[in-house]
Amino acid sequence: MEWWNIYLLYLLIAGAFVGFFAGLLGIGGGLIIVPVLITLFTAQNFPANSISHVALGTTMATILFTSISSLYAHYRHNAVQWNIVISMTPGIFLGTLMGTVLVSSLTGNTLNTIFVIFIFSVATQMLLQFRPRAMFQLPGKIGLFFAGGLIGGISSLVAIGGGLLSVSFLTMCQVKIQHAIGTAAAIGFPIALAGTIGYAANEILHPGLELPKYSLGYIYLPALACLVLTSSLTAPIGAKMTYSMKTSILKTIFIALLYCIGIKMLIDLV
Repeated sequence: MEWWNIYLLYLLIAGAFVGFFAGLLGIGGGLIIVPVLITLFTAQNFPANSISHVALGTTMATILFTSISSLYAHYRHNAVQWNIVISMTPGIFLGTLMGTVLVSSLTGNTLNTIFVIFIFSVATQMLLQFRPRAMFQLPGKIGLFFAGGLIGGISSLVAIGGGLLSVSFLTMCQVKIQHAIGTAAAIGFPIALAGTIGYAANEILHPGLELPKYSLGYIYLPALACLVLTSSLTAPIGAKMTYSMKTSILKTIFIALLYCIGIKMLIDLV
C-alpha cells in the first residue's frame, strides 16, 4: 500500500471516531482532530513551520460541514433562539476572522501551547461536571456583538465550533439549557464559516507561505475530504446510541483520552 493510502486510511478512521463521539456526547471533534492531524502531518514531513496552522485550518473546515447537520437537528426541535444568533453573528464573523489572522503570526509551539491549555481546561470541566449558573441578564445587541467576537476569536485559535463557550455564556445569561444548546449549535455554523474563509485566505494574504501540495491556504483538502466523509456517517450512529445506552463509561473514556492527548502534546512541547 502506498504511503499516501496509509495516511488517508488513518484519516478515515479518525473521522469515524470523532464523528461517533461528537454524536454520542454532543462534543465537537476539534479537540481530537487537531492533535491527530499534527501527528499525521509531521509523519508526512509537511513543512514544519506550518503543520499546526494547517491542522487548525483543516479542522475548522471540517466543522463547517459537520455543524450543518447539528444546526438542522436543533432547528427541527425549535431549540434555536434566532434573535440571539442574529445579534451575535456579526461579532462572531469579526472575531473569528481576526483570530485566523492572529494565528498566521504565531509559531507552531505557541499555537500548541494554547491548545494544550484549552484541552486540559475542557477535560477538567467535564471531569468535575462543572455547570455554569445563571448569573446575568441576557445583554442587548451590543453586548451580544462583543460576546460573539470573543467566542469567535477563541474558537478560531483552537479550531472548535464554539459550543462549549456558547452554551456556558448563554446559560449564565439565564437561557434555558435546551435553548442554549440549540442556539450554540446555530452559532457554530458562522464560526466555522468565518474560520474556513479566514484560514483559506491566508494564502492570499501571505503569498510566501510554505504549504503542502493540495492545500487551500491552511486547509489540506485530502484530509478534509476523508474526515467529512466518515464523520458524517458515524455521527448519526453516536446520536442514536445516546438514547439507547448509558454514556457515563464512554464519557469517562473520552475524558481520559483528552488528558492523554494533552499530556502527549505537553511532553512534545517540553
